[in-house]
Order: sequence, then structure tokens, then C-alpha cells
Amino acid sequence: MMATNKQTVDFILDQLAPLPVRARAMFGEYGVYCDEKFVALICDDTLFVKPTAIATEFFGEDDMAPPYPGAKDHYVVLEERLEDSEWLQAVIGRTAEALPVAKRKAGKKRT
Repeated sequence: MMATNKQTVDFILDQLAPLPVRARAMFGEYGVYCDEKFVALICDDTLFVKPTAIATEFFGEDDMAPPYPGAKDHYVVLEERLEDSEWLQAVIGRTAEALPVAKRKAGKKRT
């Protein structure tokens, strides 16, 4: 397994503009957030979208694979689909809409 290139992350984020997206480095790979909701992973230069009921509108059952060993299956975005910014924005935007707002983690209390 190889780490994802920063250029891949930058390209995907560019394709998703003007959505409110950001990527966060995680163990040599990246988590993708839209509206501060965790919507996808970028692993080995491949975009994996979190499975939601909405995703079935964009993907088929055969489009699923784990982003890393031991992970649950996610929808794999094929390389040629990354070029289609309109489709990609719809997938990520609708996925974010389908997910609940993340709960803020409580900070450690000082004594």
C-alpha cells in the first residue's frame, strides 16, 4: 500500500469546488469532509465514498471495495469519473446531505 500523492488530493478538491470541502491527512492517506461531515477517503490515489442510501443513485453494487485492509466497503470512484466534476460534486454534496451533523467531542476537563 502506498501513500496518496498530495497532487491527487488537490485535484479532487479542485474538482469539488465550490462545495465546502477539505481534506485531512490521516496515516498517509486522507479523509474528505463536506460541510464538516466525513464523506470520503482518498487511499492509494483512489477516492472512496462513504456508503449511504443516496450513493446507490450514483453507484452499482459492484462499485464497492475496502479503502484499506480491514475496512468496511466504500464506493470506489473510477479515475475517469474524477474528470466529471458535475457528477463528483453531486455525489459528494448529496452524500453530505444524507449524513447527520457530526457531534463535537467533549474536551478533557481540567481539574
